[in-house]
Parts: sequence; C-alpha cells; structure tokens
Amino acid sequence: MPKIKTHSGAKKRFGVTGTGKITRSKAFKGHLNEHKSPARRRRHAGKGLVAKTDLRIVRKLLPNLK
Repeated sequence: MPKIKTHSGAKKRFGVTGTGKITRSKAFKGHLNEHKSPARRRRHAGKGLVAKTDLRIVRKLLPNLK
C-alpha cells in the first residue's frame, strides 16, 4: 500500500499549535492596504484558527498532522 502524500500547497499555509489545533493566515492583508483603516488591517493581521467545518478537508490534505 503506498504512503499518502502531504499536499504541498497546504503544508505551506497551515500550522499546528501545541494543543493540536490547526492555524491559518488571515486573508485581505496582502496588498491594497492604503485605503483600509488601521483597525481593519490589525484585525486581519496574525494567525487565526481553521473553522470546525473545514477541519476535515484540511486534515485530509495534511495526513501527517496529529
């Protein structure tokens, strides 16, 4: 039986916390930020957690995560 490969794009975009939760980057911060308010830019900075509804999909892409 062949090994399941990790999705190359997903392994660059997701991480795992110490408690096993899957983290992601927040969207809408990459460019065109000049007209966005500072509060809006701060809200989209940093990391967020993957939604419960998307966990099954992400875990399928990253089979080696616990």
